[in-house]
Amino acid sequence: MHRGRIFLHRGDLAQARYWYEQAVQEDRQQGEDRALSDSLGNLGNVYAMQGEHERAIHCYREVLDLQRGYRDSNAIGHTLVNLGNVHAAAGQPDQARPYYLEALDLLEPLKDHRALGILYANLAIQEVAAGQTRDAIDHFKQALEHHRTAGDEDGLAFTYSRLGKTFLETENLRQAEKCLNNASEHFIKLGNEPGEAAVLRLLADLYDRRGDQVSALRCLERVVLVDRRYGLPQAEEDQSRLADLLAKRSI
Repeated sequence: MHRGRIFLHRGDLAQARYWYEQAVQEDRQQGEDRALSDSLGNLGNVYAMQGEHERAIHCYREVLDLQRGYRDSNAIGHTLVNLGNVHAAAGQPDQARPYYLEALDLLEPLKDHRALGILYANLAIQEVAAGQTRDAIDHFKQALEHHRTAGDEDGLAFTYSRLGKTFLETENLRQAEKCLNNASEHFIKLGNEPGEAAVLRLLADLYDRRGDQVSALRCLERVVLVDRRYGLPQAEEDQSRLADLLAKRSI
C-alpha cells in the first residue's frame, strides 16, 4: 500500500497498479476486510485513471460489499460517488445517477461538505449532458454552497467555471459573465494559470457575442501568453482566434 501511494503520488500509474495489486492479494490472504477495502479502493482508482472502467467498477463493487458489512456510512458514500464517476466516464450516465443519488442520501446527514460539493457538481455535469439544464444549474449552486462551507478553492473554481459555461450555452450572458469572473478569481488565487486560461476562453466567446471586441482581445491575449508558458494543446487554435479578432477589429 505504501509503495502504491508513493508511485501514485509520482504519477507512475503502472507501478502504482502493480503494488496495489500485490496489496490486494496479501489482504485477501490475511482476511483483513478493512485493509482489503482500502487496497481495492486504491486499485479501483488507478484502473479508473487508466480508463479501465470495467475493472474499476468491479473493484468498487467489491469494496461496497465489504463496507456495507461493517456499516461505514461515510466510506460507503465515497465509494458510491466513485461508482457514479466511473460509470459517467464510461459514457453510462443512466447508471451513474442512481449511485450519486444513493450517495447523497448517506452523505447529507453526515455533513461531509467537501464530498457533497464534488458530488453535486458531478451530478450537475451529467444533467447538462442529458439536457436537464434547470436541474443542473440548481445542483451547481448547491455544490457551490458546500464548496464554500468546506473552504474548497479548487471546487469553487471548477464549479463556477462549469456553471458559467452552462449559462453561456443557454445565452444567459449576464449570469455567465458573473460566474466566469468568479471562476477566474479563484483560479488566480490558486495560481492555476491553465485553469484561468480555460475560463478566459469562455469569457472571450461571451464578449465576442456581445460585440465587446476590446474585452475579448484582452482575454485572448492573456490566454495566448499562458499557452506559450505551459505549451497547452489549444495554443494554435487560440492564436488563430486572436488573429481573427484583430483582423475583425481593424476592418
